[in-house]
Amino acid sequence: MNAISWRNPVALMIAAIMLMVLASATFSVVPETRQAVIVRFGEPISIVNRYKADQDFGRSGAGLIARVPFVDQIVWVDKRVLDVEMDRQQVLSTDQLRLNVDAYARYRIVDPLRMFITAGTEQRVSDQLRPILGSELRNELGKRQFAALLSPERGQLMDNIQAGLNRVARQYGAEIIDVRIKRADLPDGAPLDSAFARMRSAREQEALTIDAQGRKQAQLIRAEADANAARTYADAFNKDPDFYNFYRAMQSYRHTFGVDGTNAEGNASIILSPNNGYLREFQGRGR
Repeated sequence: MNAISWRNPVALMIAAIMLMVLASATFSVVPETRQAVIVRFGEPISIVNRYKADQDFGRSGAGLIARVPFVDQIVWVDKRVLDVEMDRQQVLSTDQLRLNVDAYARYRIVDPLRMFITAGTEQRVSDQLRPILGSELRNELGKRQFAALLSPERGQLMDNIQAGLNRVARQYGAEIIDVRIKRADLPDGAPLDSAFARMRSAREQEALTIDAQGRKQAQLIRAEADANAARTYADAFNKDPDFYNFYRAMQSYRHTFGVDGTNAEGNASIILSPNNGYLREFQGRGR
């Protein structure tokens, strides 16, 4: 009778299905990208393919595993970097500007056992981190002016937010890798126009300050150059007063009678007394 039943195709099919179900409940394949928490009667008993920093690919323990069928359950935990998106929020900066901010954080589950105990699933971890990200962002932006988001100070701002968020993420077995602000915009309408007007006024004031400093510097350079020139003239006069007087007289004659270009024809006329000191060089040095 038993031999006849084994030859029955229906019985063979049922047996094959039962074997397949038993095998699927006993064996599982853990991929490289996932961690497996083995749970028995609601209690975690082991972890397979746990994340380790700087671990070589293919040496993490992933692959085929066996478990007690119908007793042990597997909770899958992603080993890759995950994202949590913050809902768009309005933040008030120290210069009383209301900002509409969009931000996100990137994290990884590094302690799947703690994650299972405190949160249960990855989705709950994201749900817990999302409001904390918003709170840390409001706290940090509330300490700074809007211009800080457009300056190198923004890097320090992101580091502070990441550090604060990471303290909470550790409680859920996660590690924050990066925090970024996607957009920080002023609300449309009067606040935006007012902010642009203040920014324009600040830039104009800065331009006036730079121009004034430039003019001051130019005056100092010009005064120093004039002093050096006067010092040079004085040194030349002290070395040979007669030659200096002669040279200055020649320069004056050159300019007065148009030889230097002020009078192209060279026909300038001057009427002075023969005894005038200005014409003494025409009388010769011996007279």
